[in-house]
Amino acid sequence: MRIASLLPLTAAAAATATSAGCKALNKSLSSLVFAPSSTVYEYEAQNFWSNTELMSPGCVFRPQSAEELSQGVKALVKANAQFAVRGGGHMGIRGSNNIDNGVLIVMSNLTTLELSDDRSVVSVGPAYRWAAVYDYLETYDLAVAGGRLGPVGVPGLLLAGGINFFGNQVGFGCDTVINYEVVLANGTIVEANATSHSDLFWALKGGSSNFGLVTRFDMETIESTQVWAGTYTVSAEYIDQFLEASATYAANISDPKTHIVPAVVPEGNTSVGSVILFYDSATESYPEIFKPFTDIPAVSNTMGFKTLAEFAAETGAMVTPHINDIFVAGTIKATTYADLYRGISIINSTFAAQLPSLYAQIPTANISIIELDWQPIGSSWLTASESRGGNALGLDKDQVYLCYAEVVEWIGSEYDEIVGDWVVETTYKINNATLEAGLYDSFNYMGDAAWFQDIFDGYGAENLAKLQTIAKRYDPEGVFQTLMPGGYKIF
Repeated sequence: MRIASLLPLTAAAAATATSAGCKALNKSLSSLVFAPSSTVYEYEAQNFWSNTELMSPGCVFRPQSAEELSQGVKALVKANAQFAVRGGGHMGIRGSNNIDNGVLIVMSNLTTLELSDDRSVVSVGPAYRWAAVYDYLETYDLAVAGGRLGPVGVPGLLLAGGINFFGNQVGFGCDTVINYEVVLANGTIVEANATSHSDLFWALKGGSSNFGLVTRFDMETIESTQVWAGTYTVSAEYIDQFLEASATYAANISDPKTHIVPAVVPEGNTSVGSVILFYDSATESYPEIFKPFTDIPAVSNTMGFKTLAEFAAETGAMVTPHINDIFVAGTIKATTYADLYRGISIINSTFAAQLPSLYAQIPTANISIIELDWQPIGSSWLTASESRGGNALGLDKDQVYLCYAEVVEWIGSEYDEIVGDWVVETTYKINNATLEAGLYDSFNYMGDAAWFQDIFDGYGAENLAKLQTIAKRYDPEGVFQTLMPGGYKIF
């Protein structure tokens, strides 16, 4: 499987691409189309998280409803014009949600945000980032299984699956979506749920943008006043104990109210172990299951009772906007503490052994963040997913998966190629080491993946074939495979 990359166009081809899409939209939707000379274009063309996402679209199309988006898609398909779609703009891969010369469709004005009468369902438009959703729900003592960082966008997270704080109770964020409003490639607007377009409903739970453009997500709400959460950080001398604590938790996730994100963060010539701890309780602190971490002396501890909105703002402060960055995903799977600890250790030592070669090529002052983090996903999480109808990700509830992410953020575009080459080499070495140890799994979580990684092969052959069949049914001309070149493709 591939993520399409945008190849440079000749000047003549670029002019043709620009005129085809933008002129087609201007015929009937001119009030929603913005040229490079406009303030709207200047704002939207910069409204991305990472510098790697910044490009030069020929125009910006900003619909205000599913109907207007439908008209726009029909016009672009008729003109055979390329386009990109941006929701929250948090996927730091060049060309994944932006485009040179073509049409950039932005979801900024699709701003549905409302509760059902019984407050059990919240309808969310793709304009939002999770901080705004949590702020809205806090008024009602409610939450949802959304992003763990406030600045992350709603559509990208949910269409990738949706790792979230409540995963051990409700599964992936996509598992809590009960209905999608979707604009198809032919402009038709459909509601996809368990009883209507149920195949499309399943495919959107991890299948990304291969089937249509989602204009509304209807999600189950979760009662939530406060949670006990924060970041617990330990010094380098305790890293081995920190990794042991991570494996201990992963091997026996006995309390579904919990969620952890352990990370090793190199800092100069040393490292710290820093774990996000989340406990879904407004009254209980320092639960027994977290003792392997909290028994280690801390150099920093932000644990406390707070609302989910407050905590997402706290974690969101870790996000630096307009910086160069790469995330790379990977996974090991096992069932015992010994194997999980062995896998964590292999990943950590291989990653650490690669650092000197990066430091030798980039000044320390230009490296903003280097981090290696893990996400355990086990039986309680995957059983909760299954109980809600399952999803396209293809994970086995009898296994424990430790998904990990390599993170590098840096200053200076002159180092882009150096970092890119370094993460490719490092990932190759980690994958070979975990494969040799019998722990490797081909699943790569889309939300943390890099441009060079396969996604859908990791879902399993059966799920991939099912996704391909559904895509052909709803997009027989392959509009979202060809005219929208960004994103991970299933063909």
